[in-house]
Amino acid sequence: MLALGLMTAVQAQVPAAGNPGARPQRRQFDLTTPRPIPARDSVWIEELTWMEVRDAMAAGKTTAIIAAGSTEQNGPYVPAGKHVFVLRATAESIARTLGNALVAPLIPFEPGGTSTTPGTLQVRPETYEALVEDEAESLKANGFKHVVLIGDSGGNQRGLANVAKKLAATWAGGPATIHFIPEYYASWEAADAAWGSLGIPKTMDEGIHDDYSVNAIIATVDPNKIRFEERKGAGKASINGQSLLPLETTVANGKKLVEIRTKLAVDAIRKALATP
Repeated sequence: MLALGLMTAVQAQVPAAGNPGARPQRRQFDLTTPRPIPARDSVWIEELTWMEVRDAMAAGKTTAIIAAGSTEQNGPYVPAGKHVFVLRATAESIARTLGNALVAPLIPFEPGGTSTTPGTLQVRPETYEALVEDEAESLKANGFKHVVLIGDSGGNQRGLANVAKKLAATWAGGPATIHFIPEYYASWEAADAAWGSLGIPKTMDEGIHDDYSVNAIIATVDPNKIRFEERKGAGKASINGQSLLPLETTVANGKKLVEIRTKLAVDAIRKALATP
């Protein structure tokens, strides 16, 4: 039976003497304390308790994936967090297919300048790279042996590559490695190339920052994110001449596109981790 262990060096959670407005100090606790309940089946670090992360790592999940998206305009139907919602499908699939990985909290920004377009939010390149670097260093400090960087948007690629190059040199000879996987972003091309075989060829170009792969993959996470019911009611349940009806077909196709992207990414990650 799982039981709570004893906390060690417990500090009282009271403000420091003479400073009643100070934030209470955190308790120091025994990192070997066993879980009091069964673990949740998730690959997302933010969904797990610290004990579940610890035990997953002890069981062999020592690869951490840092996945970066963006917050930007994507036309009238798909939310600004398009790439983040795509990553909720693809990053989970990649981690579960690898079998030895967890996914760190997603990065919802691209590097760049400020924009007057409502909903487009970017951070300075140096801020972006510092954020990725700090997240990677935190994962290394947690005890992860490998940190993998993937970006779902084109604007992510240079910053992720820069951080991987920097930390690979800094971490050389140490217990952890870091790898940027450009094949993940390139897998968009393979997904788009599958439209014909799925029976939904592109027949026109609406000229917006959106396409069938994006809609179908996000639909596997939550059809509401692509405004499916609203578009259906307005006679707009299509993109570039490719119908999103029926929804069941779009979701099924989305799962196939996720599989395509997952295979390419997993093959590249395994190759990278096998390279000295």
